[in-house]
Order: sequence, then C-alpha cells, then structure tokens
Amino acid sequence: MCRLKPSVGGLHLVLTLALAGALFLAPAEAQNRAERIVSVGGSVSEVIAALGAADRLIARDSTTNYPASLLALPDVGYVRALSPEGVLSVGPDLVIAEAGAGPAEAVAVLQAAGVPYVAIPEDPSAQGVLAKIAAVASAIGLPEEGKALAASVQDGFARAAAQAATVTSPKKVLFVLSMQGGRIMAGGQGTSAEGILHLAGATNAATGFEGYKQMTDEAVLAAAPDVIVMMDREGDHAMSDADLFAHPALASSPAAVNGAVIRMDGMLLLGFGPRTPDAAMALNAALYGRG
Repeated sequence: MCRLKPSVGGLHLVLTLALAGALFLAPAEAQNRAERIVSVGGSVSEVIAALGAADRLIARDSTTNYPASLLALPDVGYVRALSPEGVLSVGPDLVIAEAGAGPAEAVAVLQAAGVPYVAIPEDPSAQGVLAKIAAVASAIGLPEEGKALAASVQDGFARAAAQAATVTSPKKVLFVLSMQGGRIMAGGQGTSAEGILHLAGATNAATGFEGYKQMTDEAVLAAAPDVIVMMDREGDHAMSDADLFAHPALASSPAAVNGAVIRMDGMLLLGFGPRTPDAAMALNAALYGRG
C-alpha cells in the first residue's frame, strides 16, 4: 500500500540534490540557455514541454509521444539505439537524455563532437520524478519553473497517495511486457512497472528477480496474479486477451478467471514524468473499480 506524501522539507532536499546532480553531470556550456535541444527519452521530453520550453526542442527520440505536438519534430531513433550522425545532423547545442540512453559508443561520439550532453537519473518513484524535474530544469536554465512544476506534481502525488491509502486489500498484479517464444516477460523488482503498481496501491506479483525478465511457467503459476497490466499496443506488438490467457501458466489464474486485464499507454504508465500521478490514480481506479 502506498502512503507516500513528501513533506515540504523533503521536496526542498530533493530539488537541492537534483540541482547539484545536474550541475555535476552537465558540461559548463550546458548551463547556458540552450536553444537547440535534442531530447532523448519520453519523460525528459514531457518535462521540457511542461516547463514551457517545447519551442527550444529541435528533435526527439522515438519514445517521445506526449505532448502530441512533439511528434512533428525529427526522430533521432530509439533511446537505447541512437544514431550519433542523426543527432548531429540537426545541429544541437544540448542533448539531454534519460540515464541509460545509448549505446555508449554513440554517446562518446556526441561528446567527442563537443555537444554538451546531460544524463538525467532514472528512479521510478515519486521522489525520483521530482528530482528528474529539478535536474532537467537546471540543465535548460529554468530552475524557478522547475520548482513550480515540482510543487504541482508533488500535490498530484499526495492525491494519488491518499487514494491508494484507502485500499484495504491490495491486488497482486503481473505486468506483462511481452510474450516471446511462449515465455512471459514481466516487470520485476526495481522496474518502472513495479513503481507504478506501488503508487496505485497494488503489489507486484513478480518477485525474486530484478528488471524485465522472462519468467518460468512455474513462477507464473506461483504468482497467481489477480490482474494483468500491459501497455496498450497496436499492430504486430498487440496481444489479445484470448492469446494472453491461452498461456498454460495463466489459464487458471484469478486474472484469467475474471478476465482482468488493464491496458494503458506505455509512456503514461511507465515514463515516470509529470503525468505519473495521473497514471497512478487512473491505474488505481481501474484496479479497484473507482468512478
């Protein structure tokens, strides 16, 4: 059950630490007011837009899908499969990216080319989102706007925590990322999937491993999830309820018996950006049948 409600003092500490981290990560040039920014990572793009600086973005990665207006920008590739040539071709004066963007060779090429590069730490928690906002705001020279946005998002987390705190019997939820070769790939400990489940007042049915990994059929049977949560996908990546529950390890689960599947936009659900409080409340409402 989630009961997180950061204090004002706690928020100040988070913002101070994030500001220090951003100053450490960024080259000196990046502390100036960059006007040609490439954003790598959907949550970073969302923060930049929420800070009122979308007009300074000249390109984005393929995970950026919100706000929709950013889709008109050139796409420099997937966050973990960047083309340095593609990034450099748009002439950025700052690349700001989620930690883990890469590959490392691509980042090295960008840095060797003299392009300021700022990596924003990822932490799938409420305080992690507040720190992300502060770090992005620092990197693009909008610290006061960052404080205002963080305060608004903190209020959202307080509302989400109050809603989650009313849950008396948390549901066991399995986040299914995909099914490959008949094996279920699920979100384990330390993942964004687990983070959003906790914020929504649920427990993660996938235990005993970290990250996103394939589970054995025996582990899925033992998990016995009450609900399956998935990203809402289309085309080749889509999976019907029938296909999902045809899996032998899920067929007899409480989720299958009750047809309990929740699908949400992947970036909203897992991005851990400014919309995360909304995602937590929406997931809570879907899990527990709230209005």
